[in-house]
Amino acid sequence: MKKLRCSMLFLPGANAAMLSNAFIYRPDSIMFDLEDAVALREKDSARILVFHALQHPMYQDIETVVRINSLRTPFGLADLEAVVRAGVDVVRLPKTDSPEDIYELETHLARIEKECGRPLGSTRLMAAIESASGVVNAVAIARSSKRLMGIALAAFDYVMDMQTERGDGSELFYARCAVLHAARVAGIDAFDVVWPDVNDEQGFLQEVDLIRKLGFNGKSLINPRQIELLHNAYAPTLQEVEHAKDVVHAAEEGERNGLGVVSLNGKMIDGPIIDHARRVLERSKTGIRR
Repeated sequence: MKKLRCSMLFLPGANAAMLSNAFIYRPDSIMFDLEDAVALREKDSARILVFHALQHPMYQDIETVVRINSLRTPFGLADLEAVVRAGVDVVRLPKTDSPEDIYELETHLARIEKECGRPLGSTRLMAAIESASGVVNAVAIARSSKRLMGIALAAFDYVMDMQTERGDGSELFYARCAVLHAARVAGIDAFDVVWPDVNDEQGFLQEVDLIRKLGFNGKSLINPRQIELLHNAYAPTLQEVEHAKDVVHAAEEGERNGLGVVSLNGKMIDGPIIDHARRVLERSKTGIRR
């Protein structure tokens, strides 16, 4: 089973206090932000802070992600140089509009890895889809590189590009479906947008329920309080876990007996059902829904 990535917590790269102890919240991934969360006058100092945070011993057992600035800005390449040399696990590329954006990033990555002695291809990528062009090109983007571990939808720039605004979620429905289908075609993860109102837990949980049912692997978060809510919402129920155990047991028993067709409680069990049961059991390792 591949790594579970339900929660991805954003940390402002210029906030030294948050960088020093965010690991205590135990999200699945920590995302250091050098882009929108950092003022222009703080770009260089934030890069230095993140460079040192990436090497902190307490971040060694948690997946680290850095959202760099676009390579079209004066800061993007300097960000990339710093974080790859510091040992980041995943680089998130903002405003990914086409596969060519990924190809350009790959070229720089290969050079930096060679220069600093990292194994070629060891730095993974995440593409952030933030425009109508990115949504339309989502499949091509998702299939553009073996380094890609996932694609993420970013809401603010997308709704601005679509000349609308955040509302009840209907404004994001097509983009969510496009990004999710692209990820599944490519066999990578799909991550949903941040929920901006940290005090609206009910709204947050309603959105989480929607994206979980759609099939997103997880969600980007901006507040540690959202982590437990998200993990609990994504965790299977005890009934789901027990059913999954029965499915896997029946499948394994059928395989041992050389049966071509396996049934449980009068219903046929096929490959997709067995795979789903195994995913439920894997996710149950992180908790059971209360």
